[in-house]
Amino acid sequence: MGSKTLSYREALREGLEEALNQDSRVFLMGEDVGHYGGCYAVSKGLLEQFGTERVIDTPLCESGFVGVGIGAALGGMRPIIEVMTVNFSLLAMDQIVNTAATLRHMSGGQFHVPLVIRMACGAGRQLAAQHSHSWENFYAHIPGLKVLSPATHCDARYMLGQALADPDPVLIFEHVMLLNESGNVPESAKAPMEQALIKREGNDISLITYGGNLNKALTAAKQLKGFSISAEVVDLRCLRPLDKPTILSSIAKTHRAVVIDEGWYTGSLAGEISAIIMEEGFWHLDAPVKRVCTEEVPIPYPHHLEQAALPQVEQIVTTAKAVMEGR
Repeated sequence: MGSKTLSYREALREGLEEALNQDSRVFLMGEDVGHYGGCYAVSKGLLEQFGTERVIDTPLCESGFVGVGIGAALGGMRPIIEVMTVNFSLLAMDQIVNTAATLRHMSGGQFHVPLVIRMACGAGRQLAAQHSHSWENFYAHIPGLKVLSPATHCDARYMLGQALADPDPVLIFEHVMLLNESGNVPESAKAPMEQALIKREGNDISLITYGGNLNKALTAAKQLKGFSISAEVVDLRCLRPLDKPTILSSIAKTHRAVVIDEGWYTGSLAGEISAIIMEEGFWHLDAPVKRVCTEEVPIPYPHHLEQAALPQVEQIVTTAKAVMEGR
């Protein structure tokens, strides 16, 4: 199978272009997605290619244009809604949580909301506390939603198409620190969007993560090899529903786990994963599950403080070594 090298941004754009080309019901809507080409230049050139009825600039009103997207989805369209940053999605929380996520249940299965919402997430670009958080766990808490976190160029390219094929609302979190990174994109998707993948085989400890922390976990695994520790790296990819069999299979193999999550420690997705391991894989464990999360502060603006607040490779390595040593 052939592949090509693209930046993460280019992979996202190819996914958008393919979706718009393949289905006339698909349209893109959000703040600055058209004439400006997207806040992160992901949709650059699509307005010229598809026109103003398929690539729609909206007012600065998340509750309004997300609500329009829900109505369009109910009317038979396949909208892709871009929310500039996950922090701004709070302004549309009522539409997402109380409407999109509930309509199938409240209608007894009569209504589906085939809506995809893309959000930029994560820190590292000195955008401060109102533009830098990772709130995937907020939405992974909500029944009725599916939550995706593409960490690889392959997933950046193909997860959108898989999400559009789903009859219910799907949220896709795109980490801003990945946008300029280049990588190989194969000719087709490697796995269904709900399946977690083992990105590095190992026997001693499982490093379980997603999104912007995958590369950090892979780097940590390479460093741990120098300490004679064989680390397995699990890319969750889908945060709701979680792929429990893959997580538990890895734990049954390695008997130890560190969960890396850019969310805050308290109430984190890492806490949910730890609970799943304790409830369903306890007898496989040789040591308590550990977590590496963001410090319990709003993301700072100064670069050195921002980096100090986020999970880093050194923390992952130190935590994994502590687990191996029984500390």
